[in-house]
Amino acid sequence: MKQAFRNPYNPPKPPQLLPIKESWALLGGISPERFMKEYWQKKPLLVRGAVPAFRLAKEAGKPLNSPISIAELTQLAGQKNVESRLVSSKPWSLAHGPFKSKDIPDLSKPDWTMLVQGVNGHHPMAQTVMSWFRFIPEARLDDLMISIAGPQGGVGPHMDSYDVFLLQMEGRRHWKISAQEDLRLKENLPVKILKNFKPTDDWVLEPGDMLYLPPNIAHDGIALDAGCQTWSIGFRVPNYKELVNEILWRTTEALENEADMCALYSDPQQPATLDPALIPAQLVEAVQKKLNSLQWSKSDVSCTLASLLSEPKPQTVFTPPKQLLDLPSFKKAMVKMGLELSPLSKSLYDKDFFYLNGESMSDSEAEDWHFWCQLGRELRLSAQNCSEIQAFIDQADNPWFEAYQAGWIVLSKPTRTLG
Repeated sequence: MKQAFRNPYNPPKPPQLLPIKESWALLGGISPERFMKEYWQKKPLLVRGAVPAFRLAKEAGKPLNSPISIAELTQLAGQKNVESRLVSSKPWSLAHGPFKSKDIPDLSKPDWTMLVQGVNGHHPMAQTVMSWFRFIPEARLDDLMISIAGPQGGVGPHMDSYDVFLLQMEGRRHWKISAQEDLRLKENLPVKILKNFKPTDDWVLEPGDMLYLPPNIAHDGIALDAGCQTWSIGFRVPNYKELVNEILWRTTEALENEADMCALYSDPQQPATLDPALIPAQLVEAVQKKLNSLQWSKSDVSCTLASLLSEPKPQTVFTPPKQLLDLPSFKKAMVKMGLELSPLSKSLYDKDFFYLNGESMSDSEAEDWHFWCQLGRELRLSAQNCSEIQAFIDQADNPWFEAYQAGWIVLSKPTRTLG
């Protein structure tokens, strides 16, 4: 898995307030507002030079490499709390990690791909690149997956039900796409591959290029170089069935405290019957009346979605700091350093509640409400902000200190200068 001399690209952090009305190189010279209006969920977009630094460095004779090395990705793929897969195409096979270094083929070997999921939760460079796309609601965000491949490596022609930005970070990849309606799959294969893939467009993406694909666009990407790296920024949500089921389940929990709903059914007016197997009309009407009495406000739905869509994935493991501070030391440190969300954390909120990793942390009536929302918007609180929330952190059972103890929020580190 050795690589030649590396000149890694250092992705810059975007401003806290994204200029969504201005043109972006990342989106081919159009603004995020225009992209969402004309392309999001509608049609593909190919962007040459989405990351101009790659082209400029190549022209200067000092081509850039991916911000994350093969060695680092191999190390991630060996961790139990990181989802990884190894796909071989001749013949088709699929293996799930964690992997040892010896399990991963040499970069020069053809016809293989390793997929490392959720890299944004484990590497700061991936986290920074993910932040470029925060003009899209975080409720839709899934994760950043990195594909590493040998020559001719790929996962076969397939179709995804979610939006994805395919950012080329190292080597070249040949993409073919189709809006075909024939979604039949080849049988008896360990991976889902379209049976009759008929591409209508194809491009070779070089480092710095990007391809956006809306849902249900069939696509096939083949690596042309050893060590090809494609970064996939995926956006998805559960289907309506899952969302509605979650709301109904939480409603059922809430009904346990409703005396009217806990009352026993009674039928003092039930007449004698000659058809005992027939379900009584009175019972049907009584239950239907109870169901029709249930009401879900916009806030009920919004808060349920915030809780559900901010829940960590099953394989996510939060690790508290190795040297866990007590409450007085934590208060002093945060005023000096500031606080940040853990890269594994996800926060969502509405006008009434703030949710972090599926748990309600505060509501609009709490004095620290504003600071939780700021943490969600900017992913960090400055030392000055932290000095203002000290008054809310005087007890060991407060949510700020508990979130720190759980590893959900962390003390800020000094900002690294990007070169």
